[in-house]
Amino acid sequence: MIFSEPLETLWQRRFGQDPPAGIPEAVVPFLRHRSVRKFLPEPIDPAVHEALIAAATSASTSSNLQLYSVVSVQDPERRARIAELCANQEQVKSCAWFVAWFADHQRLRHAAALVGEECNGLDYTEFMLMATIDVALAAERMACAAEALGLGVCYIGALRNNPPGVAELLKAPAGAVGLFGMCLGWPDPSASPAIKPRMSLDSIWHQEAFPDEASIGDYDARMTEFYQEQGMSSSASWSQKSGRRVDEHHLSGREVLREWLDKNQMGTR
Repeated sequence: MIFSEPLETLWQRRFGQDPPAGIPEAVVPFLRHRSVRKFLPEPIDPAVHEALIAAATSASTSSNLQLYSVVSVQDPERRARIAELCANQEQVKSCAWFVAWFADHQRLRHAAALVGEECNGLDYTEFMLMATIDVALAAERMACAAEALGLGVCYIGALRNNPPGVAELLKAPAGAVGLFGMCLGWPDPSASPAIKPRMSLDSIWHQEAFPDEASIGDYDARMTEFYQEQGMSSSASWSQKSGRRVDEHHLSGREVLREWLDKNQMGTR
């Protein structure tokens, strides 16, 4: 296992403090998660592909509707094109296995039509949310299973930069929309990706009800230190960087998503 930090190190790097007593050892591997963007040129056994898909599809799914699909992208030309559509990220090109995750209504529409049901409820936002949740649950189940095998993973939100291009490349039917990609592969030990700090638990975890005022605690200070350690620009705090990230000028082409969802019968009523 390439990542093997002890609990004390993980908790300090993640939350900036010593861990509380009694943290179960079984939880520690989950704290070792980080995005891996540099991989060894070694393939993943096809049996592992199938096992990871099986793990993913064993995740919880609302009403057992299973409103998602996964598309492997291994053909060299298609992989090069999907990398272009995903902001030319190098890990999309170099990972051993790349999969695209889709919210998928078309399979259920087909099944319902075979038994004479109209499925008009799929036109409502609830079912787009349901599909999105299903995708996220399945993908994270795959990520956890992959990391348990020593694989590294990296989510690729840039799959949403060009929805029509992705749909055309992967022949997605109406009723299926790409939400994100995932790179999987054996981590390159020379890269040694860092544990990224997270907000303290009490910024995220509220007892019984929300507090009167939101707080990020000391997170700006800890992230500034992280930026400096990683040789990243630290002239702006996490709050400044994140505030800029969510303004309307940083949507990277994704401002068309509502229109695309409407066009593809993906429930925005």
